[in-house]
Amino acid sequence: MRIFVDPAALSAGELIVRGDEHHYLARVRRARPGDPVELVDGAGRRAAATILRITDGETTLHAGPPEAIAARPPLVRALVPLIKGDRMDVCIEKLVEVGADAIVVWPAARSVARLDDARRDARIAKYRAIAQAAARQSGRAQIPEVASAESLVAALAALPDGQRLVLDPTSDTPLDAALAPGTASDVTVISGPEGGLAPGELDQLTSFTPLGLGPRVLRAETAPVIAVALIRAATRS
Repeated sequence: MRIFVDPAALSAGELIVRGDEHHYLARVRRARPGDPVELVDGAGRRAAATILRITDGETTLHAGPPEAIAARPPLVRALVPLIKGDRMDVCIEKLVEVGADAIVVWPAARSVARLDDARRDARIAKYRAIAQAAARQSGRAQIPEVASAESLVAALAALPDGQRLVLDPTSDTPLDAALAPGTASDVTVISGPEGGLAPGELDQLTSFTPLGLGPRVLRAETAPVIAVALIRAATRS
């Protein structure tokens, strides 16, 4: 069993967890005193722990000394347009499961879904909760970062140096030609909405290498997940 704890709380000795992580242990996993638990802080450290006692409102554990978890490059970032309804939730969840390290949600010109300022913080908080749950379920020690960008320009301006790929259903360029394994520690892949990227958006992505995912047109929530999974497979990370 694995739970996430606050980085400031992860240290050797007695530790108390409440809220969602307590609920996960006590109600979902039906844990008992004496059961082993792996504690991770979502930022690169973990510690072995043992459950001491469980009450209605909290779980008390005894943790061993924390240790650093070695990162497995490259860092893979997905720039994903807003997608309508629960399909966005599924996309976030599956991106975490296949190995995305960072997810940036951006408002594509052809996206049906829109996110106004009043709802942005609440929606991003929801996506982060989905990412945390997916990281726990898939055995990841680090919680991927989930953020939003006000525009494509803003999303691109925040990118570090690295390899940049744009999903293009008309491209015949396969991954092994678009991505040179071992040559970059940071890979960004951007995808479009159901209607595809607008001409003005494509003009901003001229420095990105087009990447095709085969002869079939994939849904907006499927394409970035497949791309990240292929990148992880190609880089053996």
